[in-house]
Amino acid sequence: MRYLFLLFFSINFAQQSQKVDFKTVHATLTPNPIEKSISGEVNYEFQVLSSIDTIAIDAIRMEFFNIKINGKSVNFKNSQKALQLFEGFKKGKNTLTFNYKAIPKQTLYFIGEGENLQIWTQGQGKYTSHWLPSFDDVNEKIIFNLSIEFDEKFTVLSNGKLKNINNNSNIKNWNYQMSKPMSSYLVMMAIGKFTKQTTKTKSGTPLEFYLDQKDANKFETTYKYTTQIFDFFEQEIDVKYPWEIYRQVPVRDFLYSGMENTTSTIFSQDFVVDDIGFNDKTYINVNAHELAHQWFGNLITAETGKHHWLQEGFATYYALLSEKELFGDDYFQWELYEMAERLQKASKTDTIPLLNEKASSLTFYQKGAWALHYLRENIGAENFQKAVKNYLKKYGFRNVNTTNFLKEVNAVSNFDTATFQQNWLEKSGFEVNQALDLLKKNAFMKSYLELVQLQPKPFAEKAALFETILKSNDFYPIKEEVIFQLAEIPFEEKEQLLDLALASKNIKIRQAVSRIMIEIPRNFQSEYETLLNDDSYITKEIALGTLWKLFPERQEYYLNLSKNWVGFNDKNLRILWLTLALISEGYEVNNKVNFYDELLNYSSPKYESSIRQNALTNLLFLNPNDQNILQNLVNATTHHKWQFTLFARNQIRELIKTERHKKFFQDMLPTLNSAEQGQLKRLLEN
Repeated sequence: MRYLFLLFFSINFAQQSQKVDFKTVHATLTPNPIEKSISGEVNYEFQVLSSIDTIAIDAIRMEFFNIKINGKSVNFKNSQKALQLFEGFKKGKNTLTFNYKAIPKQTLYFIGEGENLQIWTQGQGKYTSHWLPSFDDVNEKIIFNLSIEFDEKFTVLSNGKLKNINNNSNIKNWNYQMSKPMSSYLVMMAIGKFTKQTTKTKSGTPLEFYLDQKDANKFETTYKYTTQIFDFFEQEIDVKYPWEIYRQVPVRDFLYSGMENTTSTIFSQDFVVDDIGFNDKTYINVNAHELAHQWFGNLITAETGKHHWLQEGFATYYALLSEKELFGDDYFQWELYEMAERLQKASKTDTIPLLNEKASSLTFYQKGAWALHYLRENIGAENFQKAVKNYLKKYGFRNVNTTNFLKEVNAVSNFDTATFQQNWLEKSGFEVNQALDLLKKNAFMKSYLELVQLQPKPFAEKAALFETILKSNDFYPIKEEVIFQLAEIPFEEKEQLLDLALASKNIKIRQAVSRIMIEIPRNFQSEYETLLNDDSYITKEIALGTLWKLFPERQEYYLNLSKNWVGFNDKNLRILWLTLALISEGYEVNNKVNFYDELLNYSSPKYESSIRQNALTNLLFLNPNDQNILQNLVNATTHHKWQFTLFARNQIRELIKTERHKKFFQDMLPTLNSAEQGQLKRLLEN
């Protein structure tokens, strides 16, 4: 009966959107970091279009007070999943006001405390109803206006334009307003100690860039090319940016790479990079992807999960088009090739087609992008642009399905969309041959694919070609492929080619050399050591680990050279250095305890999950019997980031295979808090 009730309830919601139209909401909200709660006063304006018995607003585990419809108190039902209203409303215009309080178990996150506090939301899909009474049905689009009260020392961000800030003692009220409707999952809030830079696009849209105050020197490297990407999208899509402002803010321990909340993207702190980090990992693709969503997903929204590719496939493809504009066609084709490789490999086990709500993220994003590329190549860029423009204009601020889009393609071309839909959208697998035919039109990709075919050939037959390629101005992946094909070749035969690669000064090509050198002859040691000076945190990490292992007599030199390295946001270089310093005999013996304590501290809840995971991995290698490490590992199982909790659970599952560690964890149970106890008990019992 429970499932029958849920089915009935979901059907009712679908019917509700046809009978009731919620127009606007004004909400004044107060997050409480001590309680990890949120409370507020909410004012909805809605229109009853036809007779309906009950109106429901999604609200997960909330308390409600002072509920009034059209100014009069009404009875209501709180199912803990929804606020259900059954009296007081009339056909036509209505108002609803109420107060509420919630302690969300997800979607609203309180990270750190004191000066390091950050509060942020992640409502992707249908989860905003955990912190704000709203609508899980994406077809219900509303104009959201949020006022958020918080400590004056913090910056508060939400959707839309900041209309004003009201001061009340040491509390500020930040008033944000939207002018156009959107689905509830795109509502956001972010609070933290942020610093800000602003600019404008060619068309005059204000752009706001935020960073944690400690990262104030990283604006240029983190947000590089943002304005160019924005301007390109307006030109390429040929539909003006549909909102009044665009802002972006990174937060700690975000669940994903980024989230395209309307006007206000939140993204992972891991993409905040300095000059060196920019050479290894950038925000550019994620930046472009989330911005593209402001059109594809926010302006128009897929009516059901079955059509999710209309959001993710489009955002992925337009991000690639923007990178083509920035970095050229070879770069664009290389990205498409790498996607094709992943899709072909996954197709052996991933059998759910693109036009299915249960399709994988890889399918929605990357196969969706490839489907659009195939379509664009076949109907022509100009026709593709026309179809997309017409599609966005016709369905702006509404919900869409695949048929809506393909009808616009049919209107501008004679392309066989039925066969396209069958092969690319409804059939599992990946159209490898069609993809290869497109890739081979590019001279660089044609040469690269021919080079890959040479892998089994004897080295002597391709050595001259390898030298020619390394001396050429070819795009770097073809040179990387040369280096990777040298991996198993005896050093004496490949030495000259390795010298050529290192002399190139190209970070990617030099990094490829660092990856293939498992053994380093003495006469190549000094050349390999130059990799320690590269402007790449990845190359430095590989080279330091390799050199430390192969030349023990030089360990002190390497450690002294790298003593102040930190690396990425996850402290990859610092954590490696501490580990190597601890296991290097005779190195700073008097500081070993301090090194260990620092590494142990990085595994604690004081730090982001990426730092903690790096530290825990190395600590478990160094001393798997240290109960401080094990306790931090158990704490990790209660983290909100599922990738980190999965890591922690898997580590514990391995450890408890031994009786010794199983007893360690059993004895630890009484010292843990209830959440930690619950997680550990489940692991011990399974």
